[in-house]
Amino acid sequence: MNFYLKSFLIFSRIGLFTIGGGYAMVPLIEADLVDKRKWISKEDFLDLMALAQTVPGIFAVNIAIFIGYKLRKFWGAFWMAAGTVMPSFVIMLAIALFFRQFQHLEVVENIFKGIRPAVVALIAAPTFKMAKSARISRYNIWIPVVSALLIWLLGFSPVYVIILSGVGGFIYGRYQRKQKSKEEKK
Repeated sequence: MNFYLKSFLIFSRIGLFTIGGGYAMVPLIEADLVDKRKWISKEDFLDLMALAQTVPGIFAVNIAIFIGYKLRKFWGAFWMAAGTVMPSFVIMLAIALFFRQFQHLEVVENIFKGIRPAVVALIAAPTFKMAKSARISRYNIWIPVVSALLIWLLGFSPVYVIILSGVGGFIYGRYQRKQKSKEEKK
């Protein structure tokens, strides 16, 4: 089976069975492409994930495009993105055509109520894994917590929080370097 068809099928399978969006796909993509197939390294995967989060658009499609482009340039990006989008497109089309007929049924309501906790768990798992990879510890956990609270409770723009975080990181990095050079001079 050629690479493009294989990558399309991998991302279609992941897209078909992952409820909760792009972040819920992260552990499946990592398990398949990094751990099982060894198509990309763990470090490259984390870098591509960070990049996919910074650009506008759907995270799942972004990560598929960046991985595909890294592996096989345009056509790799095209087929992995198509594989990611196709299951959702078909499912949403089917739901749009038939949902009104079934939305009042109790079993349908219960299915959607049951999916919610699973979606939260699917999103939480990669979040904790990324926190570990980003070396978030008890000493610096306050940074993402304060950032989230500024955005959520106080209505700060995420753009300003990102800029402030970047400036703070730059200042802290310079401070650390100065401290290190002072210690080396002693």
